[in-house]
Amino acid sequence: MPINLSKGQKVDLTKGNAGLDKILAGLGWDTNKYDGGSEFDLDVSVFLTDAQGRVAKDTDFIFYNNTQDAAGSVIYGGDNRTGEGEGDDETVNIILSKVPADIQKISFTVTIHEADERGQNFGQVQNAYIRVVDTAKNEELLRYDLGEDYSIETAIVVAEIYRHGGEWKFAAVGSGFQGGLAALCRNFGLDV
Repeated sequence: MPINLSKGQKVDLTKGNAGLDKILAGLGWDTNKYDGGSEFDLDVSVFLTDAQGRVAKDTDFIFYNNTQDAAGSVIYGGDNRTGEGEGDDETVNIILSKVPADIQKISFTVTIHEADERGQNFGQVQNAYIRVVDTAKNEELLRYDLGEDYSIETAIVVAEIYRHGGEWKFAAVGSGFQGGLAALCRNFGLDV
């Protein structure tokens, strides 16, 4: 039975799951079909950061043009340009034992491609979630449904997995940004 989280909640990921190493982060959403005339293209990006929440090198920014980090610990599953269909729209595979020691946080974000040009924002997105699956057991461990109305935001830090006392924990963040991917990159210390 997966744990359902609310914004701001934190939960142990590895402490109660001995041997947990390979996980999948699945993110999904639906768009309101009646809003505007343009297709929605939501994109997942992952920022691998130090304890201060800063990306040390460009290869620690995982997205559709850089599908994995140098260690092969975080692998982006591919760009879904429409979000159509049931289940996860985009996925990220993580091998916790391969995450370099200098990486303290793995932050999962979602942005709307060309949101400003298309007049789109997360207020036009519904049923957004992230879930974490133990891939060895094919078992959903936890889920965070973003129930808030993000009426002006074009980017969201959905959640993060972080090191704590030799274990990995999960935090439901749900923090919205205006300015899309560029704003997120600046937030995590990358030059745009």
